[in-house]
Amino acid sequence: MTLNPTLIGVMILVAIVTGYILTSITLLHFPTLLHKKKKQRFICRHISHRGGAGENLENTMAAFQHAVDLGTDMLELDCHITADNQVVVSHDNNLKRGTGQDALISDTLYEDLPLLKESLKLDFYQTHCTSGCKDRQIPLLEDVFKQFPNLPINVDIKIDNDELINRVSELVVKYNRSHLTVWGNKSIQVTNKCYSKNPDIGILCSASECIRIVLLFYTGLLPFIPLRGQYYEMIMPSIILDKTHAPTLTSKGVRLLIRILDSMIMNGSLIRHLNKRGIQTYFWVLNEDSEFEKAFNYGAVGVMTDFPTKLKNWLELHPQNTMTRQDEHSVQNGRLLETN
Repeated sequence: MTLNPTLIGVMILVAIVTGYILTSITLLHFPTLLHKKKKQRFICRHISHRGGAGENLENTMAAFQHAVDLGTDMLELDCHITADNQVVVSHDNNLKRGTGQDALISDTLYEDLPLLKESLKLDFYQTHCTSGCKDRQIPLLEDVFKQFPNLPINVDIKIDNDELINRVSELVVKYNRSHLTVWGNKSIQVTNKCYSKNPDIGILCSASECIRIVLLFYTGLLPFIPLRGQYYEMIMPSIILDKTHAPTLTSKGVRLLIRILDSMIMNGSLIRHLNKRGIQTYFWVLNEDSEFEKAFNYGAVGVMTDFPTKLKNWLELHPQNTMTRQDEHSVQNGRLLETN
């Protein structure tokens, strides 16, 4: 019996597609069959965004100290460089939002930087921080490293500036904290420069890398592709639909698009796959109990928040989402962890 060539071609194609799907599913669940798991130097569940911008003025030493006193696992902060090459902790290069003075940090000497306003609006929450804190000074990154030598710090390199990248790298090396620092930028170009300058420092996935990971996942290609980034830091799109985070959206089309993006990004299989490869997944900026619960239920390793006290209280009520003593011991002894 002679088979029709067309039928043979169809059978071969079906076999190839079936093999691809089965291999992809297998590697999705068991990625270490193909990829070496990234070494995890620490695990961070509780991450304080700008030090906890909802409880103290953002990116100040008072905010950082408050978050550390609460027991935060990681401080997230932003960096710029002054005219006299001092690395300072500030989200904006333009000082107008933070201080009221319309000038650039990059054009200003460190000693001439103005104080922050007494009240600052949160970027991801419809409220102001009016803590009444007396600390309104824009701090040096070096002072943060000195004050918290043993705490993981997430450094957002805010602009494409080679001197800024060089200086941050020098400070990380000076204070012997390559193993406790994460850095990068939403731009792939800046992130590439960071990695080239000092590959020993943990690297964030850029925005385009995060999008690429999501697209690769839905084509089934992700389990086959090597990934450089060690920290997948992604927005939870659904927070945009909450009026406490942003003005109410009236366009049904926009709301539908956000829901679709949320369903694509908040996928337990995707998040668990990354975790199994040693890529820690962080979601930002979450400020409500329901958001904490959603992120951790989908398998997120950590949550970034403006309200460190609120996140601490939630984690205490949900101890299954806190780091176990065994995990802490494993990290301290440099052993690889299996994140479920």
